[in-house]
Amino acid sequence: MATIHDIGRRIRSVKNTAKVTRAMEMVAASKMKRAQDRTVSGRPYTDRMKLVLSDLAARRYAYEESHPLLAKRPVTRIAVIHITPERGLCGGMVANVNRNLASFVLGQCVPVTFVAIGRKGLDFLLRTGLQVRARFLKLGDNPSVTDILPAAGVVISDYTDGFVDEVYISYTMFVSTMNQQPVIWRLLPIEPAGLETGQSVDYIYEPDPRIVLEHLLPRFVEMELYHALLESIASEQSARMVAMRNATDNANEIIEDMTLTYNKVRQEMITTELLDITSGAVALE
Repeated sequence: MATIHDIGRRIRSVKNTAKVTRAMEMVAASKMKRAQDRTVSGRPYTDRMKLVLSDLAARRYAYEESHPLLAKRPVTRIAVIHITPERGLCGGMVANVNRNLASFVLGQCVPVTFVAIGRKGLDFLLRTGLQVRARFLKLGDNPSVTDILPAAGVVISDYTDGFVDEVYISYTMFVSTMNQQPVIWRLLPIEPAGLETGQSVDYIYEPDPRIVLEHLLPRFVEMELYHALLESIASEQSARMVAMRNATDNANEIIEDMTLTYNKVRQEMITTELLDITSGAVALE
């Protein structure tokens, strides 16, 4: 049975751990608010860009099919952009997104290459022996669009050069503070969604729709990738805050249980000492 000194040392250790997890929860909460605001504010821009692409697709220009980012071809190799956090301690988020990627890869019958954004995803890819085409680390908790341009440039170049025939993006989509959903969807080739009845807008394109389309498609890839990164960061901070809150609550429960045990052991020690003293006094009489 543990002595009173051992129990006291364990209580102090758990209290120190609770202080750390509480501090991490507060830091994650402050970062989570900013990340959520950036994610939510970026969604209308992405939706509007998709609407413009859909409008261009609805016009059915002959040159539309000739753009490299719209061209479809037989699939002989695919690429996946895998976005994960740099650090752990965010509950099951990292395991879930990696498990979702593994299920996707197992379902493919063609070679798969990867562009890793984030340390945890890169570690998973290297540990499983998958081919990493490029890696981008330490983008921070507050990245800008320029930080994602190199990764977008890699996949755009690989697709237009014919090295890969499809590009997918894997990340964790932010749903709510308590809910983050790992998703994988196709980024390239770009397939604009069709407009619903009555949704068409009479845009006037300057200098002309063809030039707008040529400049819009690469920007669309970059913004989709940037928005996925923002979704992943918001999911990470939300998951970390919840995980650290649960860790703090568990630590406090352990402290309560160990304090109760500490008091019981201390009471037993005092009772034993009193019995020894009483027995000694009786023996002296």
